[in-house]
Amino acid sequence: MIKHIVIWSLKENANENSKQVNAQIIKEKLEALRGRIPGLLNIEVGIDFSFTANSGDIVLYSEFTSKQALIEYQIHPEHKAVVPMVVEVCSSRQVVDYEIN
Repeated sequence: MIKHIVIWSLKENANENSKQVNAQIIKEKLEALRGRIPGLLNIEVGIDFSFTANSGDIVLYSEFTSKQALIEYQIHPEHKAVVPMVVEVCSSRQVVDYEIN
């Protein structure tokens, strides 16, 4: 199984929305992918409530059947439809992909 974790920091304001509104929109759009992309086993999106200097604003935790399933998710049209909005509102992005047996 592959785990794919992404942490974003968001711009204070973007697309005429506050950071909090954009975080909620991202959460809804990403969680709407559940059950729609082959090989995607689990998807969870969390919005930070600690607001510390070291915390990101939003995190994606997802699980895939294989590395190939992760690759196919990244190029899937429904995932690609979400990407432009996320890119527009984020100020930084960190990702970790790892495999467990």
